[in-house]
Amino acid sequence: MEKDDPQELESKFNSKTKAIILNTPHNPLGKVYNKEELQVISDLCIKYDTLCISDEVYEWLVYSGNKHLKIATFPGMWERTITIGSAGKTFSVTGWKLGWSIGPNHLIKHLQTVQQNTIYTCATPLQEALAQAFWIDIKRMDDPECYFNSLPKELEVKRDRMVRLLESVGLKPIVPDGGYFIIADVSLLDPDLSDMKNNEPYDYKFVKWMTKHKKLSAIPVSAFCNSETKSQFEKFVRFCFIKKDSTLDAAEEIIKAWRVQKS
Repeated sequence: MEKDDPQELESKFNSKTKAIILNTPHNPLGKVYNKEELQVISDLCIKYDTLCISDEVYEWLVYSGNKHLKIATFPGMWERTITIGSAGKTFSVTGWKLGWSIGPNHLIKHLQTVQQNTIYTCATPLQEALAQAFWIDIKRMDDPECYFNSLPKELEVKRDRMVRLLESVGLKPIVPDGGYFIIADVSLLDPDLSDMKNNEPYDYKFVKWMTKHKKLSAIPVSAFCNSETKSQFEKFVRFCFIKKDSTLDAAEEIIKAWRVQKS
């Protein structure tokens, strides 16, 4: 958050503002909000009597020099915050489709009503497995081999490797503070996209070209944007680095060959 951003953020609040959605660590940017930034958001929520829906599904995937803080722990925020977590992101079981919401009873009771009248229930054996997994590792948080400690260390190595690979071929990655995605500016590459659909954003055409011609896949970042901000991000694509080393090895060989073609 730049020094002028608090004023810009406050300009989005008014007496009709009901809620703000916070995402830290952020997807796709990998941004982890620090204490000062969260305090600004907290102060605005209190000032304008606004709820905070805090998406913290990557809370355990934070890298060196950063720390995940829960905005619900800030003074005056518990009673107005719903914190969202994910089993899929926490334990790399995205197919389970399990998550949780933490908050005060006067907010959670309404989520329970929605739950009961939409999906109704979740698979109980999976819920029990999730609870047991948490129970095992939460008691060994001081152990370097604890899953919540070992996974971010493992992924930080993969992140740094991905950064080097992308830079070597002319991409400009934004190094994430957390999460397992990395976005990169592809504007310097200037590939021939003439065989792609002209009515699509640049990043959509680029990832299709890269998948077809380089056998590397990525996600167009403009897919995360609304119509007002799409143009600001259509030169960025998102890569995932929570992959087996063999997959990253294959990506490295592709990128090395790409680099030779460019030289």
